[in-house]
Amino acid sequence: MREIKSRDDVFVLVSSFYKNIRQDETLGPIFNAHIQEKQWPEHIEKLTDFWVTALFGKVCYKGNPAKAHKKVDHNLNHSINQIHFGKWLQLWFYTIDKFYEGAIAQRAKDAARKMATSQYLSIWKNRPHQIEINN
Repeated sequence: MREIKSRDDVFVLVSSFYKNIRQDETLGPIFNAHIQEKQWPEHIEKLTDFWVTALFGKVCYKGNPAKAHKKVDHNLNHSINQIHFGKWLQLWFYTIDKFYEGAIAQRAKDAARKMATSQYLSIWKNRPHQIEINN
């Protein structure tokens, strides 16, 4: 086991993680329906930028994850739920533990927990809600 020390380490983590995601029976269909095969290399680079920014504070990511997640949720008729984010976290932790240890690996886990919560809440708050009153 080794520590996460560089962009190359983050790239290994991210690319391995999304390989697992794409093969997962719960998350694979969602990701594979929204990201075409030819888009994956660019997407992996963008997500590597995101995690380099999150883990090392080196600002290289440009994007809006909340906007992207809201769009996917809309496309799926507002069906993304906590199970999806739980599975995402489970695979993220599994991938980290397979390759890495140390303070930055723990930071990656902690950041992912916070991100999963904030992304789900962002999706939830932006859904069209109907209040049903039963008499």
